Order: sequence, then C-alpha cells, then structure tokens
Amino acid sequence: MIRRFVPGLKRFVQVRRTRFHSSESPASVVSGETALNIPAVVELENLEKSYRLGKVTVNALRGVTLKLGQAEFMVIMGPSGSGKTTLLNIIGTLDKPTSGRALIDGEDITIMNDGQLTKLRRHKIGFVFQFHNLIPVLTALENVELPLITSGIKRRVSRDRAMELLRRVGLQDRTDHLPDELSGGEQQRVAIARALANHPRIVLADEPTGDLDTQTGFEVVQLMHSVAKQEGSSVVVVTHDPVVAERADRLVEMRDGRITEKVRERLAGEKHTIRAVEPLPPEPGRSLSQPN
Repeated sequence: MIRRFVPGLKRFVQVRRTRFHSSESPASVVSGETALNIPAVVELENLEKSYRLGKVTVNALRGVTLKLGQAEFMVIMGPSGSGKTTLLNIIGTLDKPTSGRALIDGEDITIMNDGQLTKLRRHKIGFVFQFHNLIPVLTALENVELPLITSGIKRRVSRDRAMELLRRVGLQDRTDHLPDELSGGEQQRVAIARALANHPRIVLADEPTGDLDTQTGFEVVQLMHSVAKQEGSSVVVVTHDPVVAERADRLVEMRDGRITEKVRERLAGEKHTIRAVEPLPPEPGRSLSQPN
C-alpha cells in the first residue's frame, strides 16, 4: 500500500499515465483508484451521526458511503444543515460517527484511541479554515514551520520545507510578516502552505473562500488545487461557492444528511454545471435542521 506521498507517487503516476488514452484528463487518471488499482485514501461506509439536543434527536448524517481517491480534488456542496461539516469533522478525526466505518489508508479511525488519532492528524491530515487560524505572534514562515517542528522535524529541514511551500504559494517575499500585516488572501495562502507542510495524505478545507472577495477566492482555489496536485495530496472542500466547485475533479451534493448526487468526474476541458442550492422542505415530524 502506498502510504505517505513522496515524489515516488508522482513518478508512479507518470509511468502509469502512458497506458491511458491522451483524451483522459490527468485528474481522472490520478484520482481513479480503480483505474490505477490504488486503494482509496478515504473510505466511508454507511456513516450515521446523531445526537440529542434537548428532547430532539438530530440526525446529522444518514448512511453516507463515499470514497476519496489518490490526489483527488473533491468538492462537497449543499445547503446549510445538510451535514457537510459534520462529515468533514469525521474524516478529520475531530468527531466520531454513531455507527458505520471511516477508513484512512485502510485503517478504521472509528476504533482508534485519542493518542492514535492525534498522531494520524499530525502526519496525514492538513486543515484549511475559513478564517485562516494563523497564530498572530508568529510570522508567515513560523506558522508554516510549526506543524513540522511539533512532528519532531529538525529545524533546518523545517525551515527549508516552509520556505519552499511559501515560494510555491507566491509569498517568498512575505515570510517575515505577521498575519495582521498580510491581506486576507495572503493569510489563506499561508494557511494552505501550513496544511501541506507535513506531506499530508488528505487536506480538508471548510469554506476556504468564505472570507474572501470573488477574485481573491478564485486565486486561492486555483493555488490550493495546483499545489495539492504537486504534492500528491487528496483534497476535500466543503463550500457554497460555485468558484470552488469549478475546480473539482468530483462534485458531491449533500441534503438532509445524505449524499443525494454524485456528479461524474469531469472530462478534459469540461466545466461542471453548477445548480443553485436551495434547502428542501423539512421532513414531516422534524422541527430542527441538522447543523452544517
């Protein structure tokens, strides 16, 4: 099993690509675990998540089954309360399902203890948040270095890796700036670099463009997509933003805790058709929407 990215994954993909027709898109070749005979990075099997809120039982997830392929850029859309963020939290090991299984690289994270989950998050998962969540007293370089240092990487190696990532996101001249000296788009670029610092298998992004204007959001998404592909990381983005959806290798829609639509992978040069997402009427007997 291929576990962590390293350039070897890219070399492997490049060799295998020669066996496919030139009309196939790189995204479909890289992300198709069946075509490449590579196990899925994430496998979700019949996930359920419910909890009590006062006297009401909230069903946040209802039988979600989904796979995330190698180096795939997956976007999940849906109205508020559809279960998107709950699903992201379970993949990110920040929450556990009521029932069902969630596997990362074939390992069931639902039966891991807190120490195992912490180690897995540190080495295999990167997070990008809507409001950046940078440490205000650290420079851009130090923010990107931090996950490397806490993973026990030597300072010189950490510094070189952080500098390389900041160069890739176009901030090589802003390395010594504190977060409040950077624009919103620049802060999100630092957050992307930080998320990729430890060569994660998965990057999870929750509304990464929600605090940005349209043009800046477009640039940030383009950047996240290209750098993650270079790193060989799989990405799951939760969003309401059609600009983000346009970059998806696969677009998934959620409603009322269920996956209601799986849009096929796009072909080379093709754009997804983005429909307006409107909430459905509540089910009979339910008076409380699920949290996002």
